[in-house]
Amino acid sequence: MNQLLLPLLLLLVVAVPLVMGTRKQKKQQAAQQEMQNSIAPGDRVMTTSGLYGTVADTSSETTIDIEIAPGVVTTWLRLAVREKVEPVVETEENEDSAETETAGIESAAPAAPASEAPAQESISAEEKQTSGAQVAPPLEHGKK
Repeated sequence: MNQLLLPLLLLLVVAVPLVMGTRKQKKQQAAQQEMQNSIAPGDRVMTTSGLYGTVADTSSETTIDIEIAPGVVTTWLRLAVREKVEPVVETEENEDSAETETAGIESAAPAAPASEAPAQESISAEEKQTSGAQVAPPLEHGKK
């Protein structure tokens, strides 16, 4: 009997964590699958590559269309969606404090040296208007 006790204990020590880890992984996969199946048009999502966008179409079983910018729609595999993201909603309190901070920063900024002013003015108004590139504000993932 003593000869069988050690191998059985060793088997239990190895087998129990493996079984528990497998159960946890199956639960995570089921939750991910449920999230991907529940995606609907209008949802904000983040892909596995870190791209944020709004779901535009979910008519296909394997792919979805994500609008990444106004008028720019791309097609992605459903499996590429990592999570649903809640849109960032700024409250009036946050907006007021942001305005106060930017006003303080602008007044505290040192004046530009005279040698830099002509370089900044060398860009004509026409060049500014014909430039098609626009910088979008950064999206926050909601980490606190």
